[in-house]
Amino acid sequence: MTHVPDLGHGVGLRREHFERVLAGPTSVDWFEVISENFMVKGGRPLHVLERVRRDYPVALHGVSLSIGSTDPIDLDYLDRLRQLVVRAEPAWVSDHLCWTGVGGHNAHDLLPLPYTEEALEHVVARVGAVQEHLGRRIALENVSTYLSFAGSTMSECEFLAEVAVRADCGILLDVNNVYVSAVNHGFDAEKYLAAVPPERVWQVHLAGHTDRGSHLLDTHSRHVCDEVWELYRTATRRIGAVASLIEWDEDIPDWDTLEAESLRARRLRQEA
Repeated sequence: MTHVPDLGHGVGLRREHFERVLAGPTSVDWFEVISENFMVKGGRPLHVLERVRRDYPVALHGVSLSIGSTDPIDLDYLDRLRQLVVRAEPAWVSDHLCWTGVGGHNAHDLLPLPYTEEALEHVVARVGAVQEHLGRRIALENVSTYLSFAGSTMSECEFLAEVAVRADCGILLDVNNVYVSAVNHGFDAEKYLAAVPPERVWQVHLAGHTDRGSHLLDTHSRHVCDEVWELYRTATRRIGAVASLIEWDEDIPDWDTLEAESLRARRLRQEA
């Protein structure tokens, strides 16, 4: 199994903070970048990434791999991703355990899978093909879900763990997504964490969500709530020290606010 380093505490690199990050030192240990935003031939994003990469470790996090789709794997996408990997030399590459389109159409959403043996075999085979094409292991993230399939024969956490073991890949454990899905579907978030093989977890995500009354919606638009911080404490005690990251993608705050959220994660991990 691929060994990954504990990078410490990071944040997502967003254009609203480009100038501040380039201006000088921060308390942040590393940055995660959305792969698709940098899979271009040139321009300012790549220039910023190269400058940031001189001073900080980075990881690539994609949203369009669509590992669960029945469409053929997009080899052009993988070629461009591989070129970015060579250029950025990331600590690791990750994407989501979901599907994002079918029939050549992109839904621009992270859609859930049925948790069945057939789906499991399908995803494991595709992960193997992707890892072979990229020449490296990848990590897959659990997504927030708002519906479930009546035909599922296993839980989400069982499915995630089996994919990681059978495909020999990593897990990006999104603690906020665990909480959101647990509330939406009525399962026990701590039991979910207990079912995740700790040796497979490469990274943790933390984010804020929005309460819509009938359900929680993963929006990445606010501070991490107390319940998610408590789950993070529980997860840290179980899996140990792995790289943790604050995601904030809507209503993006000023740099000081984002940095303070990352520092809170650092303090909680030290306490745990």
